[in-house]
Amino acid sequence: MEGMALRIIPVLDLKGGEVVRAERGQRDRYRPIVTPLAESSDAVAVAAGLRALYPFPIFYIADLDAIEGRAPNDAVMARLGAMPEAPELWVDAGVADEQPLAAALSQPLLRPVVGSESQRDDAMLRRFGDHPGLILSLDFFADGFRGPPSILATPELWPQRVIVMTLARVGSATGPDFARLKEVKAMAGTRSVIAAGGVRNEADIRRLSALGIAAVLVATSLHDNTITPGQLASLGARISHL
Repeated sequence: MEGMALRIIPVLDLKGGEVVRAERGQRDRYRPIVTPLAESSDAVAVAAGLRALYPFPIFYIADLDAIEGRAPNDAVMARLGAMPEAPELWVDAGVADEQPLAAALSQPLLRPVVGSESQRDDAMLRRFGDHPGLILSLDFFADGFRGPPSILATPELWPQRVIVMTLARVGSATGPDFARLKEVKAMAGTRSVIAAGGVRNEADIRRLSALGIAAVLVATSLHDNTITPGQLASLGARISHL
């Protein structure tokens, strides 16, 4: 893995206070995760199990309840933030209004993710796009981009970190959408592009690194051991800081 400069970020999808296993963005089918890394689907237990593979400093959290308009998993988030060696949390909680986004940006270990699917227009990016703590998720479902077209069409509005979230490939073990990632990378200029969805193994990570992708969000391949602790260790000294 010589020369790698790509951070692996494990994903916790939360629903009903538990970690669930994602299936191609079909959220009605998500069920509590069964994983060899933890004895239950409790978020802290799963996070600790992931950290037994490698001491990950960042977790990506999709609060599916909040994204779908239900009560957010605030108590779970607080427990994750209280873990030893407190992780930085990248959280998509369906934020669509300025006040909660401003509040999230003020918290030191929280990096709020503005998901395009949750936006009514591009006003949030026009207001907060220059903030160093903000992350944008460009959300692609099976039927294509979901969100205001101006968000996808106007990269000048994007913050410095941009996730390409290919939900139709999440949990699918079909491989990343390399063509779309290459397109977004060309649009993003000097911004960091983060891949999400479909990553299977070390070969996929090598290809993403060759494209200049800065980080990758991973869940299934960690739980299924297709990315192994040994491979994570070999990456550990070389991953870059975002």
